[in-house]
Amino acid sequence: MGTMVLAKLRSFTFWVFLFLGFQEIHCSVTYDRKAIVINGQRRILISGSIHYPRSTPEMWEDLIMKAKEGGVDVIDTYVFWNVHEPSPGNYNFEGRYDLVRFLKIVQKAGLYAQLRIGPYVCAEWNFGGFPVWLKYVPGISFRTDNEPFKRAMQGFTEKIVGLMKSNNLYESQGGPIILSQIENEYGKQSKLLGQAGYNYMSWAANMAVGLQTGAPWVMCKEDDAPDPVINTCNGFYCDQFSPNRPYKPTMWTEAWSGWFSEFGGPIYQRPVQDLAFAVARFIQKGGSYVNYYMYHGGTNFGRTAGGPFITTSYDYDAPLDEYGLIRQPKYGHLKELHRAIKQCEQALVSADPTVTSLGPLQQAHVYYPETGVCAAFLTNYDPNSAVKVLFNNLHYNLAPWSISILPDCRNVVFNTAKVGVQTTHMEMLPSNAQIFPWESYNEDASALDDSSTMTALGLLEQINVTRDTSDYLWYKTSVDISPSESFLHGGELPTLLVQSTGHAVHVFVNGQLIGSAFGTRENRRFTFTEKVNLHAGTNKIALLSIAVGLPNVGGHFETWNTGILGPVVLHGLDQGKWDLSWQKWTYEVGLKGESMNLASPNVISSVAWMDSAIAVPNQQPLMWHKAYFNAPDGDEPLALDLRSMGKGQAWINGQSIGRYWTAYAHGNCNGCSYTGAFRPPKCQTGCGEPTQRWYHVPRSWLKPTRNLVVLFEELGGDPTKISLVKRSVSTVCAQVFEYHPTLKNWQIESYGRTQELHKPKVHLRCAPNQYISSIKFASFGTPLGTCGTFQQGPCHAPASYAVLEKKCIGKQRCAVTISNSIFGQDPCPNVLKQLSVEAVCAPV
Repeated sequence: MGTMVLAKLRSFTFWVFLFLGFQEIHCSVTYDRKAIVINGQRRILISGSIHYPRSTPEMWEDLIMKAKEGGVDVIDTYVFWNVHEPSPGNYNFEGRYDLVRFLKIVQKAGLYAQLRIGPYVCAEWNFGGFPVWLKYVPGISFRTDNEPFKRAMQGFTEKIVGLMKSNNLYESQGGPIILSQIENEYGKQSKLLGQAGYNYMSWAANMAVGLQTGAPWVMCKEDDAPDPVINTCNGFYCDQFSPNRPYKPTMWTEAWSGWFSEFGGPIYQRPVQDLAFAVARFIQKGGSYVNYYMYHGGTNFGRTAGGPFITTSYDYDAPLDEYGLIRQPKYGHLKELHRAIKQCEQALVSADPTVTSLGPLQQAHVYYPETGVCAAFLTNYDPNSAVKVLFNNLHYNLAPWSISILPDCRNVVFNTAKVGVQTTHMEMLPSNAQIFPWESYNEDASALDDSSTMTALGLLEQINVTRDTSDYLWYKTSVDISPSESFLHGGELPTLLVQSTGHAVHVFVNGQLIGSAFGTRENRRFTFTEKVNLHAGTNKIALLSIAVGLPNVGGHFETWNTGILGPVVLHGLDQGKWDLSWQKWTYEVGLKGESMNLASPNVISSVAWMDSAIAVPNQQPLMWHKAYFNAPDGDEPLALDLRSMGKGQAWINGQSIGRYWTAYAHGNCNGCSYTGAFRPPKCQTGCGEPTQRWYHVPRSWLKPTRNLVVLFEELGGDPTKISLVKRSVSTVCAQVFEYHPTLKNWQIESYGRTQELHKPKVHLRCAPNQYISSIKFASFGTPLGTCGTFQQGPCHAPASYAVLEKKCIGKQRCAVTISNSIFGQDPCPNVLKQLSVEAVCAPV
């Protein structure tokens, strides 16, 4: 079929000749049906998503180097239009938005990059990454065959590509970028829109290809992606996915490592055994590119969280936690998976798998290219039972819902269900920083600043008024009550009904908070209903409507409403129903504290701050609080513990650490099994606790002394109970069987020879500046339970504690070989034994 000609026509091949002395360097990225091809070599590529605005520049190098150490080849990031072009033609690439700096750190680490320009990103990010001003371009309709939208989208895409080219960041220029993405998860929307959707999608693909980046373009979840753009898969599992052309590689742009959280919901965790199983399933079927979404989730600083109702933490149960610390066992188990896959790379990119049945729910995928190398994946799809299978005349034990990887078709080096790395438990520990003295200022709900108000007949949509410059919009009106009203003479109080399109409202009558109401991410609309105690004469009604992040997903979400659109009705008056919706309303955007910039350490205001001990006991709503603290010792990540507060926003030295809300999690936290298909509701934690209690304070934002913390509290709360805590390792556990598979026992050059196998080891490691202070549990034999709940089983080596204490106490890290000789004798012959350990870490 003219493969050589097709390859040339259907791939991007760009050659750059850079002469360094007499050396000629060739840089090219192309693809074929098997893989991305870099400089002539097919590659199995492991990628990890790290979003640069969700961490600080001071964190980037550490995050990227940890990803590299974890076996990642590619760093993947979206590009966030709304932070880079906050107003038309005005660009921002400074600080956390310094995309060029981020990519140069990727390059310095020796890694590749995938740049997902979008510019729609979804990502639980405010407005899906679109700048709000785009909504007000005349005649615009988002993500369809609409000229104003296409013109704006092309302008931003060209801006980003031009910036990358001018900094020599594409692989064809010697840079790290090997892939780019245009649009994002458009397939479903495209089908709903019919021909207009198809036209837009085709235009976007052709526009991107025409920019001549020297690297292939991809479209995720877009089955119709036209050549030469590669269509890719997103999801919890992608082993059933195939690209839309036989000459394109099989790529997984989002392997979901966990899930996001929303205020009032539980925390979702994805077991690493299932994630590893999903990745191995994809690779064994011929997949050659896997990107973990997320590898580091980070923090939605400021008002960047979307949803609405997405938490400030974007931890995502990723291998690196929100603070950039390694999450074990997820990080370590995936690292071992990546090493095992890379041992199979030559076979994987050189042949197609031969699939044979090993049982009713068991299969072997065997790669046996002409070069003579061989790799096999033995799979047990049964979620309930372990099995013993016969493969190549040898027997292999397969755990439920697992895959064993054999880089030589003989020796198992990794099983997705057998975790041999430690489990690390993190705690928020007190720091030595005292926050004092707390002072407070009341945001008067009844006062109006005439310079920042407008009036209109009827109720206005919130974002049309605020343009998202603030989460807050005041709706204020008044009602005149006759002295003859029955409720003033012992009758039943009238009821105020306020219907909102989202996302929250605090209702004040004559300056007093009478109640609040909130929507949810699934149902933004809600109704507030409450009895109101009005007096004769003029009564002031003030509704503080609050946005909790703009929507980031859904058909034409730019048209969705926010705020109070009514009806607003008083029931129970002598006249019956009084509809206030169409009377005169006064609107005030934002808070007085925002306009006075109370969060800034550089502004001297005339505000009369008062001692919080006087202001706080009343649990007053709409309060600004401030205090100072010195930076604590050490280098552990820091967070504010805001459990004593209600709902609002917080700043450190003028920089917003995000929205906070002590909303208690509702869910079903009844344990979790790694076996069987994963969906977020399957593995929930944190029920009955605040969805988010701790809020990341980057150390790079701090000065040695006199750091200003400011909060705006909507509901009440006690700031004097706020504390600054350190995130640190508290305990480490390990649980390893005596015949745990290991790469050290596999060497092709010793194939067929007799040699002593390496015994598996338990490895324990506390954080830097910590040591193992005690062994909380140790048992070699048949211990029961999991980390934190270990118990001795019927078989136990009496020397277990003594061996672990001798090897590990006083050390930052230790390793203990799992063998009978180490523990004195075989505590139970002919029984498969394991070593389970829990050790306590303490600061040096």
